[in-house]
Amino acid sequence: MPLTSLPLVFHPIYSQLDLPKNHRFPIQKYLSLKTAAINKFSSKVSVNLVKAPITRAKLLQIHNAKYVDDFIHNQLSTKEMKRIGFPWSEQFVQRTLTAVGGTLQAAQLATEHDIAINLTGGYHHAHPDFGSGFCVFNDLSIAAHTLIEQGKANRVLIFDCDVHQGDGTATCVEDNPNIFSLSIHCEKNFPARKQQSDWDIGLEKHIEDEAYLAQVKDVLTTAFYSFKPDFIIYDAGVDIHEDDDLGLLNITTQGIYQRDCLVFDLAKQNHIPIVAVIGGGYQRDINALTAVHLQLINAAIATFIR
Repeated sequence: MPLTSLPLVFHPIYSQLDLPKNHRFPIQKYLSLKTAAINKFSSKVSVNLVKAPITRAKLLQIHNAKYVDDFIHNQLSTKEMKRIGFPWSEQFVQRTLTAVGGTLQAAQLATEHDIAINLTGGYHHAHPDFGSGFCVFNDLSIAAHTLIEQGKANRVLIFDCDVHQGDGTATCVEDNPNIFSLSIHCEKNFPARKQQSDWDIGLEKHIEDEAYLAQVKDVLTTAFYSFKPDFIIYDAGVDIHEDDDLGLLNITTQGIYQRDCLVFDLAKQNHIPIVAVIGGGYQRDINALTAVHLQLINAAIATFIR
């Protein structure tokens, strides 16, 4: 049966985090994106509320028990919290667990509908035993591991197009031959110390649409036909955008739309379920940032909804 509405996963807590004045993270973007998707696409999207936060047991499939418990119970050091980039609070714990639960729920929906999007996610700087760069727990790795454990996938490709290397994902899945981590990112950008993904493509600063899209198409196609995944997890970061404050690449809004269409087209043509997360995006203008993130939903509807 043809898909009539795109499954989106959301929870109000995604944008509910009290941050210090002038904090760098655009926490409002998640609610803004959900509202914009409903306003623009109406009946072509269906919003699913996160049913449950991620459990401790699921976290321990990827993360060190001491790290998990220290975060939840406010036992991380000031230095460790500074590396994460947010002040600790009960609200932050609940938001973190709900957001990771949202990615897992979206992955489950994708096994049923071929496509689903979590309106947050992409916490790819989270390592097994520490957090970094606004990331606490690695939702991408947890979702991949869980799908395989449940028999809903055998080989999962994590395709990370955020402007920053997925260093945490690399370390989280390095010993799992059934999960292939592919990161295409700006080389001269955070993190300064890169980790070894299954495949890393480090791009030069200021690359533009044509060269970027050619790279994405080439590496995605090569990885797909060599690894032969039966499920794809797609980190659709938009911090590659020409106006992003932290990106250093020169990709236009149309270029991002074309990238997302390219990824979704490959999945659909090969009958491979795909879950997407929105990843990074750091323009201070929330409306402008929302418009860029909206390209992911636009591309999914153009590809999967008839």
